[in-house]
Amino acid sequence: MAVPASAVPISSNVQFDAALIRKMSQQGPRYTSYPTADRFTDSFGMGDYLQAVNSVRSMGARNPLSLYIHIPFCDKLCYYCACNKIITKVRSKADEYLTYLKREIEMQGKLFADMNTVEQLHFGGGTPTYISDAQMGELMAYLRKWFRFATDDDGEYSIEIDPRTVSQERVHSLRAQGFNRISFGVQDFDPDVQKAVNRIQPEECTLGVMQAARDAGFRSISIDLIYGLPKQNLMTMDKTLSKVIAANPDRLSVYNYAHMPTLFKPQRRINEDELPSGETKLDMLSLCIKRLTEAGYVYIGMDHFAKPNDELAIAQRQGRLHRNFQGYSTHAEAEMVAMGVSAISSVGSTYSQNEKTLEGYYERLEQGELPICRGLKMNVDDLLRRIIIQMLMCNFELSVKSLELAYPITFANYFEKELEKLRALEADGLVTIDSEWITVTPKGRLLIRNICMVFDRYLGMPREVKVERMHYSKTI
Repeated sequence: MAVPASAVPISSNVQFDAALIRKMSQQGPRYTSYPTADRFTDSFGMGDYLQAVNSVRSMGARNPLSLYIHIPFCDKLCYYCACNKIITKVRSKADEYLTYLKREIEMQGKLFADMNTVEQLHFGGGTPTYISDAQMGELMAYLRKWFRFATDDDGEYSIEIDPRTVSQERVHSLRAQGFNRISFGVQDFDPDVQKAVNRIQPEECTLGVMQAARDAGFRSISIDLIYGLPKQNLMTMDKTLSKVIAANPDRLSVYNYAHMPTLFKPQRRINEDELPSGETKLDMLSLCIKRLTEAGYVYIGMDHFAKPNDELAIAQRQGRLHRNFQGYSTHAEAEMVAMGVSAISSVGSTYSQNEKTLEGYYERLEQGELPICRGLKMNVDDLLRRIIIQMLMCNFELSVKSLELAYPITFANYFEKELEKLRALEADGLVTIDSEWITVTPKGRLLIRNICMVFDRYLGMPREVKVERMHYSKTI
C-alpha cells in the first residue's frame, strides 16, 4: 500500500501529509524539557538544588508535588530498548538498591516537609514490578511516611509494568498499594515481530493483565505500541491495531522505533535487513492514526492518543495540559521530585539529574549527599521559551498577547528571527500566524517538534559550546 503524496484527512484535529513529512523529517528533541537534558552541566550540584527548594519554600510552596521513582532493573533484554536499565536475575541487587533509594526518599522528604501535597506519583524504569510485591508495599509505605499524599480520588498514581512479570493477583495488589493508573508495553502482537526483538508476550497474557486492572478498579489503562520494528509490515500492524482497539485501553502511545545501534548496544542484536523501509514506516504511521481516530481516540500529540473523556483529552480541551519527563500530564504546576538512579527533577526554575550509575548513586548517598551529578538553572529567556514550547506541544496554539502580558517583551521584536522561520513553515501549511495567535494546523500537529525547534535557542549554538553530543531521533 503506497502512501499518496497528497494530504489525506484523518480526523478533524490531525492530518497526514506524506510528502510534507518526507520533506520536514529531521533529527530533533522530543522536548520532555526545555532546555533539553543535553544542556545540563556538572557545575550544577546539590547546593544549587537546595537553593531551588528554599526558593520554592520562600515563595509559599504554592504548587503540589509530583514524585517520580526510577527502578532500573529488568529480567530480560528487549533489543529495541533505549532506556537506562540493568538486566539481571540477581534479586539481591534490588534489595541493595532499595536500601539506598529509601535514604534518598528520606532526604527529599525532609527537604519538602510541610510543603504541600503529592498529587502525582509515577514509577518508571526498567521494570518497576521487578521488585517483589512485599518490597513494593514497603516502598509505598516509606513514601507515605515522608510525603503527604492526596486522596485516591484526587491523586494520579501510576506505574509501568511488564505483563510478563505480574500475575493477575499482583495487579490487584498494586491497586491496593495505592496505584490507580497502569501502563505497559505491547509493541506488537505479532509473534514473529516479538521474537525479532526478544520480547515474547502472548496475547492472552496482555489481555489478562488488562482485565485484571479493570477488575481491580484502575482508573486508566495505557499501552505502548512501536512502529518500525523488524519484521513489521502493514498487515501485522493492522492486525495488532484491531486487537488493541478491541482491548479498549484508555490511552495509547505509538512510538517510532529509532534504530541507533552505535548509541544503544542492545539494538545491535536487531537484524537491520528485517527493518521496514522508511516508506513502509510512513504507511504504518498513517494506518495507526487512521485506525485509532476512526475508533474514537483523540490525537493528543507526540505519539499519544486518548479517549475523548480521558483526563488528558479533557485537559487539552481546557488548555491545562502539561508535558514533562514522563510525557503528557494534567499537573502543570507541580514541582517534580525524581528519585533513583539517573532520575531528573524539575524544581522551581531548575533541572537536576541523579548519578547515572549505581556505583555513583550509592557513593553520593554514602557520603550523606543527594546523588545529583548535573543540572541547569534556567534564565528568563529559558523560562519564556519553555512556556512557548509547552503551549505549542500541549495545546497546538500560542497566545502572543498573554506572553506579552507575562513577560516584558514585544513578541514580534524579541522573536523576529523565529517569526521568519515560522513564515516558512506557514508557507508549507504547518502553522497560521497573525498578530495575536500562532496556531498549529492539523497537518502541522504531526510535525510539532519541527515547529518547537524554531524557538530552541540552543540548537543554533556552535558545536564547541554544547555540553554533550546530541543524539536526537527523527521528528517523524
